[in-house]
Amino acid sequence: MLTQNVLRNNALEISHSERALLESAIERTETYDPGHVAVRQGVEVDVSLLLVEGLMTRHIDAPDGRRHLVGLHVPGDFVDLHAYALKKLDHDVAALTEVRVAVFPHASLEEIQAADNLLTRRLWFLTLLDAAQHRQWIYRLASLNASQRVAHFLCEMNARLLAIAASDGEAFTLPMTQTDIGEACGLTNVHVSRVLRQLRDSNMCSVRGSKVEIIDLKALVSHALFDPDFLFLNSQTAARSTGKGGFI
Repeated sequence: MLTQNVLRNNALEISHSERALLESAIERTETYDPGHVAVRQGVEVDVSLLLVEGLMTRHIDAPDGRRHLVGLHVPGDFVDLHAYALKKLDHDVAALTEVRVAVFPHASLEEIQAADNLLTRRLWFLTLLDAAQHRQWIYRLASLNASQRVAHFLCEMNARLLAIAASDGEAFTLPMTQTDIGEACGLTNVHVSRVLRQLRDSNMCSVRGSKVEIIDLKALVSHALFDPDFLFLNSQTAARSTGKGGFI
């Protein structure tokens, strides 16, 4: 099922009937190559996209050509659900890796809104979750030092991937370059390389290519000042994301 990861292991779980209703609203699926801009800033749209496979970014291009990541999406995320209300975005949404998305016409979302008030609230929850994550990204850039920023980002990705069974709490795949991580954390490529070496030498985690190995999750969480509350995970996943729960 294409929507199997939507709200999975979240504080709000959707029912089988709600999932079936979501499935019925999908018009088609599409595959994009890395770098493809799926939604362009300022361009009006009449569909919203659910990420099924791969990673996608929200980003803003500065006048000097530099890309600034303002969000990262994993499978199960609606990458532009707020475009249903806004009709156009103030940033680009692009494929970071090869991705597959499910396309939801806004007309179908209108039908869901008319047919199921509870599911409509679930979808609204997803837009509020996006906003919570965005605020945390602002906090990370404004309040944490370089090492803490990278550690916090890795803790966030571990938690989000735990929620969709793409991390076991000890290792996960993160197909991002050091430049990508730098754009998410407001750091240069050289600075990211230095920080990753420090985290490895401190026996907290190791990043080699796209493989992230967590050596000491509790130490990494403590160093990052990471609190998963902003992700609104269920209690078990939240505990596992900080090393307080068992692995299953």
